[in-house]
Amino acid sequence: MSEGQIGTEVHGHVLKIIIANAAKKNAFTPAMMEQLSDALTELHHNEAYRVGVVCAEGGDFTAGLDMPKFFGPTAEKRNTKDGNVDPFGLNKRCRKPIVTAVQGTVYTIGIELMLAGDIVVAADDARFCQMEARRGIAPLGGAHFRFLSRAGWGDAMYHLFLCDEFSAQRAHAIGLVQEVVPAGEQIERAMTLAAMIARNAPLGIQVTKEAAANYVEAGEAAAIAYIPKIRDRVLGSADAKEGIQSFIERRAAIFQGR
Repeated sequence: MSEGQIGTEVHGHVLKIIIANAAKKNAFTPAMMEQLSDALTELHHNEAYRVGVVCAEGGDFTAGLDMPKFFGPTAEKRNTKDGNVDPFGLNKRCRKPIVTAVQGTVYTIGIELMLAGDIVVAADDARFCQMEARRGIAPLGGAHFRFLSRAGWGDAMYHLFLCDEFSAQRAHAIGLVQEVVPAGEQIERAMTLAAMIARNAPLGIQVTKEAAANYVEAGEAAAIAYIPKIRDRVLGSADAKEGIQSFIERRAAIFQGR
């Protein structure tokens, strides 16, 4: 069975980065996460590329992590290479603008990956859910602060606490998504926006992103520094074990708060 992969295509000054594991709803394996980091690092360093577009094959953007490969007894240990861009922008973020096109299922890390970029185009069939707490864990890829900075406290906590599924129209209304287009048109629209951005002065665009990041960096740094504490509290818990086991057994989890 295919383990999935991350592909790239060059379109003028735009680097198109493609998530390809459609048979498993584009669920991420550790190898795919490593490949995504490599692709974003190439975008970051190569002056021929002015804009990145992150998109996915098939009917879904991503169902999230292939959880047993990350947290189960057969978990694979892989780390981002030293100096590489972090796909979640928690350590090193890409200095080039990134437009993300999403469709269908956009769960957990799907939201975190798109919020690590800059502009999101959603198909009108996109469905979003930050559901980690349903699995006995918590968001570890930046949702705890980026959801907040995009949507505001009330809307962020509404969805982070309920772990509910919501529509592309709702995501647009609260600022997580910038455009909603008919399903099947999201990648073309993202590529069009990227081409428009690429026609502008590259340095002007890059310093604009850098200046904006500097504005929010102090608050983000504190939020990022807290992630190890979140990880320590949830990953070793009995609830986390129950969450993984319930996922494997395809049943509702029974949490004890410990």
